[in-house]
Amino acid sequence: MKKFALLATTVLASPALAQSAPETNRDPVHGDESRVIIVTADFVDELDILAGTSIVTGDELLRQLEPQIGDVLARQPGVSATSFSPGASRPVLRGLQGERVRVLTDGIGTLDVSNTSVDHAVTIDPLVTERIEIFRGPAALLFGSQAIGGAVNALDRRIPRAIPENGYHLDAIGSYSSAYDGYSGSAAADIALGEQFVVHIDGSYRKTEDVEVGGFVLTPALRAQQLAIAEEEFEEGNFGEAEEALEFAELRGVLPNSATETYTLGGGFAFINEGGSLGASVSYFDSRYGVPARPGAEHAHGEEGEEGEEEGEEEEGPVTIDLKQYRADLRGEVFTGGGFLEKIKFRSGFSDYQHIEFEGDEVGTVFDTQGFETRLELVQNDRNGWRGVTGFQGSTRKFSAVGAEAFVPPNDTDQYGIFTLQEFEFGPIGVELSGRYERTDVRSDSVAIGLEEDAIITAVDRDFNAFSIAGGVNYAIAPDVKLGLNLSRVERAPSAEELFSNGPHIATQAFEVGDPFLEKERSLGAEAYLRGEAGAARFQLAAYYSRFDNFIYETDTGLEADGLPLFQFLQSDADYYGFEAQASYDLIDREGLRVTIDGVADYTRAKIDGDGPAPRIPPLRILGGVEAETGSLGARVEAEWVDDQNRTASFELPTEGYTMVNASVSWRPFGARNETLLILSGDNLFDVDARRHASFTKDFVPLAGRNIKLSARLSF
Repeated sequence: MKKFALLATTVLASPALAQSAPETNRDPVHGDESRVIIVTADFVDELDILAGTSIVTGDELLRQLEPQIGDVLARQPGVSATSFSPGASRPVLRGLQGERVRVLTDGIGTLDVSNTSVDHAVTIDPLVTERIEIFRGPAALLFGSQAIGGAVNALDRRIPRAIPENGYHLDAIGSYSSAYDGYSGSAAADIALGEQFVVHIDGSYRKTEDVEVGGFVLTPALRAQQLAIAEEEFEEGNFGEAEEALEFAELRGVLPNSATETYTLGGGFAFINEGGSLGASVSYFDSRYGVPARPGAEHAHGEEGEEGEEEGEEEEGPVTIDLKQYRADLRGEVFTGGGFLEKIKFRSGFSDYQHIEFEGDEVGTVFDTQGFETRLELVQNDRNGWRGVTGFQGSTRKFSAVGAEAFVPPNDTDQYGIFTLQEFEFGPIGVELSGRYERTDVRSDSVAIGLEEDAIITAVDRDFNAFSIAGGVNYAIAPDVKLGLNLSRVERAPSAEELFSNGPHIATQAFEVGDPFLEKERSLGAEAYLRGEAGAARFQLAAYYSRFDNFIYETDTGLEADGLPLFQFLQSDADYYGFEAQASYDLIDREGLRVTIDGVADYTRAKIDGDGPAPRIPPLRILGGVEAETGSLGARVEAEWVDDQNRTASFELPTEGYTMVNASVSWRPFGARNETLLILSGDNLFDVDARRHASFTKDFVPLAGRNIKLSARLSF
């Protein structure tokens, strides 16, 4: 069986194609031979159509561990996070989030409801994740139309990929974080039962308290607003309301109701031999986390009439979310023995998910979803520089929400697609062509058209046919340097939330109204890139531009419903463009000592025709660091500068920039080649007030303040 090495600066044609164990080699950006940076692809050695790619694994993943995957990845080029709270944070890629970024586990969807709202957690625990792959650009051709902005794929070992070399493999991770007063730990074991059968078991637990922050909880603008409210309520004799507003304004040092508690369990098995493999797993994800309160949110409802005012003034308990997911997965591959096809691969997953939103001890809203996704791939053999993959992908989701804030009615979504990707090599020139057809059916029997008591309840069934194509060409201008250009035309079907929403959404503090007549969203994209290495330098540079037709977005109508501002889903044209850069240079690399400087920079600018700047776009960011390694010891110091964001949508407040300094030291007690590792790190050492503009809650949920972390990994 012929394999081709795929550098970490390139991308797999599909996450499900990355089945072989990573090999050890030199990181093309950081230059660290001890890091896991080469994965084995099944049919392609340079897939340039998705040029902007990062992989987080090994030491870097351990150093950046956070409760949610969005915050784990936020230092990568082109990546920010929704950072709704410590318990809920999803990745933001090139300024796009939600329905435009697919979050995957081992190549298929997480099958949760994190895409429906920013306060919903992603059901991936970084503690049991082995590697995270970030795909930017025209990834929709391979992962589905929801990846129009990119995709994030987390891989674990719950379905083993190889027989342990010594008959077993054990891993354990433990950490403590001072800003969260949080403890976490995980353990995993692979045990061979014979020469072709291996079983796996893992578990994790994390508990964090209310997070410490680097200043006031509210931004200056929100503090001024609350102080004005306090003064007005005091003058009117409403002393309770005045005191409450004053307390909000003076909150500092600790973010109330931001604690989390999560545990997971998983087990699986696999038969593995020269003819292929077949494996399955089951897993359980359980998390409970607080939803920090927005000032005034407790008075958002029941404000009409005297009876409503009394209800609105009742004391409400803090909002918490209790989440549970049961999941079963299947993966297999069969080698065909030669000819046109090298192998046939498949991957399936089923999930039963529920989360309950509590208001104090009372049940507020219950979200239930059952989801299934499957993927089949036909992988071609290399034939004189021509290789490729053709596949089928299908999914179904049954969603319901019951309660006071069930802003989306029960609905079903069925989606299936076929895709192909082909690569050709002509000496120093490489060409990639790919296409995807996708059929989406979104339906609900109880869609409300109109507002509140005037709404008409009706059944809606929408079908969409989406066609996407992409092509790329690259040229090796030097043995280790490639210059390339990618062009794409991608279509996305609107989601159930965009079509059917009609109700109060406390997480975003808005009454959200969808449009059941939305059309497909289309994007024409171009991406130019340069990447490679020259001597002691390694680099990745990319510039991108996307022109959206029928771009789906929410905007403030200026009206109110149920005491909340009314936000309507609309469509218009939009432009997104920007750049990403990552580079490193070895200042010293001799006699067992390596000193490297590295840097990351990214910027996105976005405008919606007729409505001005797009909301929640991260500003210019520059991160630079110095890293040194000698033998079993390592150290790193870095500074991240984030600019002010003053290009805001009409309903947003500007966000002040910040500079955050981080440092870490590491030690491998059993030698440089042993995976056992201790890391002592300090994030936000100067305890600055930092907020991500991509977050819905950035005005009252700052990032963690000074955080001293001790992390350990034991592996044998």
